Amino acid sequence: MLATMQSLAVRDTAALLAQVRQQWGGHTDLWVFGYASLIWRPEFDAAEHRPALVRGWHRALRMRSRVNRGTPDQPGLVYALMSGGMCRGMVYRIPKERGRDELDRLWLREMPTGVYDPRWLRCHTGDGDVMALAFTLSRRSPNYTGRIDDPSLLAILRHAHGRYGSTLDYLVRTAEALRQHRMCDRESERLLALARREGLV
Repeated sequence: MLATMQSLAVRDTAALLAQVRQQWGGHTDLWVFGYASLIWRPEFDAAEHRPALVRGWHRALRMRSRVNRGTPDQPGLVYALMSGGMCRGMVYRIPKERGRDELDRLWLREMPTGVYDPRWLRCHTGDGDVMALAFTLSRRSPNYTGRIDDPSLLAILRHAHGRYGSTLDYLVRTAEALRQHRMCDRESERLLALARREGLV
């Protein structure tokens, strides 16, 4: 179940979805881990949600967005779940009867181009551990930006805008949701403070 589905070639998203379905099995409720926009815009009807901690992974604003929060000419940024450290987020429980349909909807949102590596991660919650589906990003992905200096980041926050809005709006909404749920990390707080210092929010 912990197997990684990772490839640097063009991804067969249908095959990846079939593999995730097989690993889940459909005999138990489906758990999903959200670390950014899934916290404030999950777009599925969960029967339960819990704050959760994942060890060995961290949230980083290091993934290019050429459609949702930017364009091919002016790529934006979105958060990715990267290896190393730890990450506080939210786990959602979807009843097994609705799991297949909700997984299909989630797949259309998160995996239209196969950019992520879907993984089953152990999520620690106050009511016990659960294995949840999470969407991670490899540092070998062409969509991984690497480290971005602050002047370059500010240019993206000022100008990048895609079909779902701006990178700036995405950053602000994510940081505010993390703060609301007491899941803040230093980098998200630093980036929000940087945007405010520059008068962007």
